[in-house]
Amino acid sequence: MRTAGVICEYNPFHLGHASHIEKTREALGGDCAIVCVMSGNYVQRGDFAVFNKHARAGMAMRCGADLVIELPSPYALSSAKGFARAGVYILDSLGVCDIISFGSESGDIVALMEAAGAIVSGEAEAVIIECLGMGLPYASAQQKAADAVLGAKSEIFRSPNNLLGIEYIKAVNELGSALRPVTVARAGGSHDGDSGCSASLIRKSLLRGDKPWGYMPQAAAAACAGEIASGRGPVSMMKCELAMLSRLRAMEDLSKLPDASEGLDRRLSRYIASEPTVGGILEKVKTKRYAMSRLRRMLMCACLGISAEDTAKPPPYARVLAMNSTGMRLLGTARKSTRIPVITKPASVHKLSGRAVDLLCKEAAATDFYVLGYQNESNRSGGQEWRQTPVIR
Repeated sequence: MRTAGVICEYNPFHLGHASHIEKTREALGGDCAIVCVMSGNYVQRGDFAVFNKHARAGMAMRCGADLVIELPSPYALSSAKGFARAGVYILDSLGVCDIISFGSESGDIVALMEAAGAIVSGEAEAVIIECLGMGLPYASAQQKAADAVLGAKSEIFRSPNNLLGIEYIKAVNELGSALRPVTVARAGGSHDGDSGCSASLIRKSLLRGDKPWGYMPQAAAAACAGEIASGRGPVSMMKCELAMLSRLRAMEDLSKLPDASEGLDRRLSRYIASEPTVGGILEKVKTKRYAMSRLRRMLMCACLGISAEDTAKPPPYARVLAMNSTGMRLLGTARKSTRIPVITKPASVHKLSGRAVDLLCKEAAATDFYVLGYQNESNRSGGQEWRQTPVIR
C-alpha cells in the first residue's frame, strides 16, 4: 500500500481539498493511505484558524484523510520556507510515507522540480542577495532571480501554490528525504483568491454569518455547522483584537520575534504604542518591503510568546489530531520507525526531553489564547490542550 503525505491547513476543508485527496488516490492506487500534517489553531497567513484544529482534523478524516498530525504553531506561523521544511521533516521522520502530494496551478512536477533546483543555484542566490540589498522584499527578489536563471519558465513562480510546491521540493532535497514529490493540478480559485474553491472566500462568507456549504463536502459542512451551533467559531484575529492589543502593549522587546530584522521590531513597537486597532498597526507598519502576511505572523508570534529560537531546530514530536483504522495501523508502524516521538495523549509529553515539553506547554498557552475567540463563554476554559485526545473514527 502506498502512503502519501500532504501538508495542509484545511482552513476550512473544501471541495478543492477533497478533489486533491481523491486525485492523489487515483494516481497512486485506490488503497493509497493519506497522512496529513496540518496547521493547528494558527495558520501561515498570520491569523487564527477559522475553526479549531481538532474540528478541522475531524473534517479531513471524514473526507478522505487517514491520519492527521499537527504542525506546531511556531512552524505554522513561519515563512513559506519554514512552513514547508517543518512539514516535510515531520512526514519524513514518521517513516511511513513514500510520496508527498501537493496541489499546484502548474500540475507539472518536472517543471516544478526544475524550478526548485534553479532557484537554489549560485547564480540565483547572487541575484536574490543583490535585490535584497536594494530594499526589495524577498518574494520580488526571488522572482527576479527566477527571471534571470529560467527566462520564460520563471512564470511558474508567479502562482502561490506553485511557490509552495517549490518550497516542498526544496525541503525534500535539503533534508535528503526519500519522499517522492507528486503534484495535482488545482481546479478553481487560488488558495487565497475570491473564486472557485477558495478557502479565503469561504472564510469571508462564514465571518459574515453566511452558510457556504455548497463549496464544501457534506461531512465538512456539517462539522462546520456543528462548531458554529456550539459557539466555537468562526474565529478570527478581529474577534480577539482586544486580547491581542493587551498582550502587544505589555511587550517591551520585540527583537527576538521571527523575522525581526532591519529595525522592523522597533517600527512595530512604535505603532503598537500609538494605534488603537490591530488593523491600524498593520497598515502603519506596512511598506513595499514587508508583506502583510509577514507582519501578521510577527504580531501573532508576539501575542503567543513565540521567538525565532522556537523554530531554530526541527519539530521535536509528532502530535496526532485524528485517525481512522488505517491511520491507527500507520501509527503502529510509525512508532517502530519514527525518528521523533509520536504523541497521542498530551500529558505523555512530560516523559520526553525538555524542548518537547517546552513546545507543548507553549502550544497549550496558544490554545488558551485561541479559545478567547469563541462566541460561547462556556467554551473558553483554560487547559483544553491537556484534555483533548485525537478524533477517532
